[in-house]
Amino acid sequence: MTVNAVRLNHAVLYVSDLEQSIAFYSQAFGMKVMAREPRAHAAFLRLPRSGNHHDLGLFGVGAQPPRPRRALGLYHLAWQVDTVDELEQARVTLAELDAYTGESSHGATKSVYGKDPDGNEFEVMWMLPRAEWGSYADAAPVERLDLAGDVRRWGGVRTAGELVPLAAEDAR
Repeated sequence: MTVNAVRLNHAVLYVSDLEQSIAFYSQAFGMKVMAREPRAHAAFLRLPRSGNHHDLGLFGVGAQPPRPRRALGLYHLAWQVDTVDELEQARVTLAELDAYTGESSHGATKSVYGKDPDGNEFEVMWMLPRAEWGSYADAAPVERLDLAGDVRRWGGVRTAGELVPLAAEDAR
């Protein structure tokens, strides 16, 4: 039997400066602090359209040496947007915050990348409508992103609410 999860609900990060990280995630994603835990020097943030209790937990631990790139551990988090137009805006926002680090197309998903003040990497991604995955259903290429072309083709198409129905045999 497997765990019947539908998606990642929240992430928790250790950060050097709690207030600086709160400010960054508030500016970049519009997150709001919905709870604090002073004993743990922690804050819990929620995305504006989220139905979660919290989407991101931040625990301030003070300055530490940066973790080397490609070291064991978490590589990045991925935040999904509802439309490709929102992905285009995410690229602008990250650039304005000097947090933009790159972009790519993975076939079924289109992505821009950034990093927070501690160097924690993240992805902001938009997913093609499931019916359009085609050969990408079982592939994960890393290709050049044509965001302007994707906006022309897919602008206004919402996909964040698509969940795969649970098959009867999987429900057991």
